Amino acid sequence: MQLIPRHDPHLVVHSTGGPTVAALHGELDLVLVRHLRPELDALVRESEALTVDIRGLTFCDATGLGLLAHCAGRVQARGARWRLICDQPWILRLIRLTALGELLRPEAAAPGDQPAVRPSEPGVTSPVS
Repeated sequence: MQLIPRHDPHLVVHSTGGPTVAALHGELDLVLVRHLRPELDALVRESEALTVDIRGLTFCDATGLGLLAHCAGRVQARGARWRLICDQPWILRLIRLTALGELLRPEAAAPGDQPAVRPSEPGVTSPVS
């Protein structure tokens, strides 16, 4: 397992030999989408299985949903596995209202899924193997 320095309190990425998990935190709006898109694009290109955990989001607008749809579409087009972990009723409602359910395929966390824990401070490291 390799530790990669992180200086972003809005994205925690880890992999333990299985799927790559990207946990998002905060408000997924235009500003954060512009900030996170390059790193998420890299994960989309490199991951054979990508799980995006959005349980740590406190807000998500149309731009945020667009980023998630972009990632899901590219992952699935590559033939890789996509998983979106979401348990917030307000985000699930947005997904339903925008007819993105079939593309995003949100699901509740499985018993083995770790909670989306927000880093306690910037500069926290996240394990990646």
